[in-house]
Amino acid sequence: MSVFETHSEEETVELGRRIAATLPKHAVVLLIGNLGAGKTMLAKGIVSGLGAAEPDEVSSPTFTLIHEFGEGRVYHIDLYRLDRPEEVATLGLGEIFDREAVVLIEWGERFLPLMPEERIEIRLDSVGEDDRRIAVTTAAIS
Repeated sequence: MSVFETHSEEETVELGRRIAATLPKHAVVLLIGNLGAGKTMLAKGIVSGLGAAEPDEVSSPTFTLIHEFGEGRVYHIDLYRLDRPEEVATLGLGEIFDREAVVLIEWGERFLPLMPEERIEIRLDSVGEDDRRIAVTTAAIS
């Protein structure tokens, strides 16, 4: 596990860029944290760091559920508005998981049985107004 602290939105975006440099071309990344924890800020940095879009082009896909960047190289998914596994199943995540892409998922921890066993989990905790504690772990559940 790697643990980082950021003290502004800009630092969170920059950390996302640094994390992006370490990701394989095929990865599922769960962004885990409460509302306002900085998940979308970190996603802005990851998408930018992968060269798929500029940070200001990345927003939370809360209502559209899935945003695609870089011609399918990066997907940003938000499952916050979904309540049941059946709703998630209609999104075709299995097909997206099979692509050579980085898949960022906000609120995916609510549907762990539907997530790939091999994944990266990034937990964001607000520890002050602009301060964040960000822990990165690789999960490989057998």
